[in-house]
Amino acid sequence: MKAAVIYQHGGAGSIQYETHFADPVAAPDEVVVKVHAATLNYHDIFTRNGMPGITVPMPVIMGLDFAGEIVEVGREVTEWRVGDRVMIDPSDRKTFGGVIGEARHGGLAEYCAVPAHHLVALPDDVSYDTAACLPVAYGTAWRMMMTIGKIKAGEKVLILGASGGVGTCCVQLAKLAGAEVVAAASTADKLERLRALGADHLLNYKQDDFMKWVFTHFGKPHRRLYEAGMDVAVNFTGGDTWVKSLRTLHRGGRLLTCGATAGYDPKEDLRFVWSYELQILGSNGWARDDLSSLLELVRAGKLTPVIDNTYALADVNEAFRQLEDRLVFGKVVVKP
Repeated sequence: MKAAVIYQHGGAGSIQYETHFADPVAAPDEVVVKVHAATLNYHDIFTRNGMPGITVPMPVIMGLDFAGEIVEVGREVTEWRVGDRVMIDPSDRKTFGGVIGEARHGGLAEYCAVPAHHLVALPDDVSYDTAACLPVAYGTAWRMMMTIGKIKAGEKVLILGASGGVGTCCVQLAKLAGAEVVAAASTADKLERLRALGADHLLNYKQDDFMKWVFTHFGKPHRRLYEAGMDVAVNFTGGDTWVKSLRTLHRGGRLLTCGATAGYDPKEDLRFVWSYELQILGSNGWARDDLSSLLELVRAGKLTPVIDNTYALADVNEAFRQLEDRLVFGKVVVKP
């Protein structure tokens, strides 16, 4: 089969496209899925580069997020049939043995063997491309914004990194909740597309210091007042944006985080945490119920995953380059 394979960790351009990789065979508790669509995540870049403390079996086919059709069923699998449409939940909720696309072969291939407990039934009215966008980016956004963050109508929400896969979902979810959204991105084009998603205020962080921008447009928070500034700040980059995010919040404000793509060890200033009674809420991944909620929103026409571009599997290194160079608005789809 055709597959995008890594044999060792490496940087940009190191993924090997192969046309005769061995076809998977279903183990007794597995099915084989014909992949119709896969999407890329920053987690895939970390897997390609190598992550401290995580051993990746080599060779490995990456790709956490994918959807397709069952073409083979293992002898112990009774709840699924050949021809069933499925979305893959890459998180192992049964054996906790690691995620698909890292601990075992993933969806950047024509076929993938998947343990049955990773499967989510895909309704006929949800496309494969849409389903492939949901688990990692949209599942993470839903859990952070709704399950953990409990965004409410009327709240002022600052979303940093609003143009990526997680960010575009955060914008849509905040608007669905009735919040007033400040979306931050790096180019005028991305900001206009965020406006089309419903963002109320647009912030170009390449041109403006986002903390000072908030002070100018919403007032500088005071530790004795529950007004001015933001009710919620969404920051999954970390790095040198961390303390500034804290400072945009009024007393009792909430900082939501689900990652640290720009650095996990930022300078901290605890004075802002205790004197403003700030809540720092971490969110890790998603639950199966979160995916069910997302599918319901998609089917109701209330949520539409944003797809920037679609690439053939042979062009997988270019697809990764677009994501890594932050040229992407929303998600990148790869078609085997």
